[in-house]
Amino acid sequence: MPGCGKSTVGRHLARHLQLLFFDSDHEVERRVGSSVKTFFERKGENAFRDVEQQVISELMAGAPAVIATGGGAVLREANRCGLSQQSTVIYLRSTPEELFRRLRHDTQRPLLQVSDPLRKLRELFEKRDPLYRATAEFVIETGRPSVPTLINMVLMQLELAGLVDPARTPSSLPLA
Repeated sequence: MPGCGKSTVGRHLARHLQLLFFDSDHEVERRVGSSVKTFFERKGENAFRDVEQQVISELMAGAPAVIATGGGAVLREANRCGLSQQSTVIYLRSTPEELFRRLRHDTQRPLLQVSDPLRKLRELFEKRDPLYRATAEFVIETGRPSVPTLINMVLMQLELAGLVDPARTPSSLPLA
């Protein structure tokens, strides 16, 4: 979901794992030469989703990396299949109310530029939560923990699954 911490947690996680980090929305912006908001306004959501799908596919085909996808990436079956088959997907789950608290002053997210953003977040959550759950290998309830705590939670799940060297897990990593 928008505002759940994908970019922030992803960036820190990539640093700890010594991997590249990509934010698919930033990659889309670089490709189209404008902000997501501007592209949405000019070309519409379907055109954005087309570019997003292409970007995610290319990122998945590249070197190992941590990729923060846009919140709506799961709306496309091709994205869901590619992500679940070619990567380890972690869903940072937040309630619509928590997301609203974080995003209530945000003016850059096109889907939330409506008269009742909390209602919109509830609608998005109702539609997307089942897709996120079906795609994700791990679901991390975000609530209000700090970024270092969230990173530790993700790293512990990856370690328990045998996907991360124990030398790179919270007990051995200083978090800054």
